Amino acid sequence: MLFFPLAALHAALGVPLSLAAMSGWLAWLPGLATPSAHGRELVFGLALAVIAGYLLGPLSPRRLAMLAGLWLVGRAGALAGYPAWPALLADAAFALLLAYWVVPRFLAAKKWRNRLLSPLLGLLCLLAVASLVVRPVFPGLLPSLLHQGVLWLLLLMAFMGGRVIAPAVNGHLMARDRATGAGVQPRIEAVLIVLLGAAGLLAIWPMLWPAAGVMLALGGAVILVRLWRWSPWALRDRPDLLGLLLGYAWLGVGALLMAWDLLAGGSPAGRLHAITVGAFGTLASGIMLRQMILKAKGRPGEEQWLPCLAVLFTLAAGLRLALPLAGPPMLWGAAGAWSLAWLLVAWRLVHWQRQRAAIAARAASSPIAT
Repeated sequence: MLFFPLAALHAALGVPLSLAAMSGWLAWLPGLATPSAHGRELVFGLALAVIAGYLLGPLSPRRLAMLAGLWLVGRAGALAGYPAWPALLADAAFALLLAYWVVPRFLAAKKWRNRLLSPLLGLLCLLAVASLVVRPVFPGLLPSLLHQGVLWLLLLMAFMGGRVIAPAVNGHLMARDRATGAGVQPRIEAVLIVLLGAAGLLAIWPMLWPAAGVMLALGGAVILVRLWRWSPWALRDRPDLLGLLLGYAWLGVGALLMAWDLLAGGSPAGRLHAITVGAFGTLASGIMLRQMILKAKGRPGEEQWLPCLAVLFTLAAGLRLALPLAGPPMLWGAAGAWSLAWLLVAWRLVHWQRQRAAIAARAASSPIAT
């Protein structure tokens, strides 16, 4: 669980620092002074840390400390614009080791939909390494790599988000009404994988952007259909689950907005914040806290801050998307809402981590029944 609080603090501090650097106020942070550098930290710095916290599983303290150290050195190098090869190599080593430890776990899955995680996670890690090579040598290619990263991250969130939401919703409905919900919806999930995977592949070539836009628009519509089948109106008594569904809704909206840009033959740079801010912020924070709460033997439905986080991330995404119409104040408002949300996430993660440690300490000190 080490990567969860690290990721939360990185997200809370990185965006305002990046915005200040791009405004010319922090000349000593050249690594964050461009939109591409800012985007790389969110897509390949923050997202990979969340993936590590969620999918790595048990690691020896030595391996975990080594991986976290490589990630931290990489983040320090990113702040300064990678002035030294050790920082760049550390960041690349983090991504490659993450792929080495995570990717093989899903190769033995029986269903092809589950085996998808292996190439998808491997691709995200390879894109992270490629972005390190491209940034100093061919900086003009970095935005294209970031757009690819967002598209594959969209597919990962659509898949993993469904795997978290479906059992949570079903479990609640079964406990309350003795009735199951729509569940994972495997056919819809398979359609999503095909549509979003095709969109990612087609988006590699600008001449095929309109075709990628069609696939992405269909994928966004299918995401919203899947969401509707989970019956959000039946979950009014579980604001924590509604928060996850709101994050999933942002996936659908973000896919449709990016599709609009691709169909018009333009770059989706601005509207992809619906995915990176609205969807990723809401889903990642909700899933991180949910996992920590369950490990501490708590109840996610009683965590009063989860609905607040969903509102803050929605506010941040809405303000960022309104930027072309409203100007720079909206940008700072979006950054403020985003940072406040992630600071709340870090606080609650530490709180539940302490609860878990206290439970473990009590169990260790209690006499063994004979």
